[in-house]
Amino acid sequence: MADQETRQNIIFTSNGKDAHGYLAVPENGSGPGVIVIQEWWGLTDHIADVCDRLAGEGFVALAPDLFGGRVAHDAAEAGKLMGELPVEQAATDLGGAVDFLLGHEAVTSQQVGVIGFCMGGGFVLLLAAQQGEKIGAAVPFYGVGPSIPDSYANLSAAVLGHYGEQDQMYPPDQAKALEAQIKAESKSTDVTFYLYPAGHAFHNDENLMGTYDAENASLAWSRTTEFLRANLG
Repeated sequence: MADQETRQNIIFTSNGKDAHGYLAVPENGSGPGVIVIQEWWGLTDHIADVCDRLAGEGFVALAPDLFGGRVAHDAAEAGKLMGELPVEQAATDLGGAVDFLLGHEAVTSQQVGVIGFCMGGGFVLLLAAQQGEKIGAAVPFYGVGPSIPDSYANLSAAVLGHYGEQDQMYPPDQAKALEAQIKAESKSTDVTFYLYPAGHAFHNDENLMGTYDAENASLAWSRTTEFLRANLG
């Protein structure tokens, strides 16, 4: 399937500045738009593969490069890169990516979806809270980091969360509390969190933590694509 999509590293305009990212377009040339937000490792081959897989499912997928081309090779380096990332600036850049995708000729949806992993999962929720009705579907995978917002009053997107029961970075009780907070504060009528018998980063088949779980990754992915179709068309 990989040779049936159009994939490219691109430079796009975000808030009047040049930004870099990875874009994958379906074989038929159009589809609903989805922003893919990287883990703390950077815009890795795995994140590009997520875009390719989404394109294979009929979506136009854009992964903005938040680390400016840098990729971490161990947890200490990843933590350093995440710690050095200005949250508000990254959120502004991601907002620019939303506008870029909504204006792209290949995008057929009036709203975009956003999916992110680890650090990117936190930014999923921040972006949905900031961008309001521009976001139709938000999918955080085990979201962590300083980007998790305090308030969800402006969030109106449908939310589908995937979290691990053995996740020591974001334990299940925190995930349950987060789900309850979003339901209580947001405008969304569709907020569902799933807990899986797995650890952190269970969806990443290239993760350096050794916690990839093929069965639960497959289940979470099928739920995600069904959810995106239902909410983006």
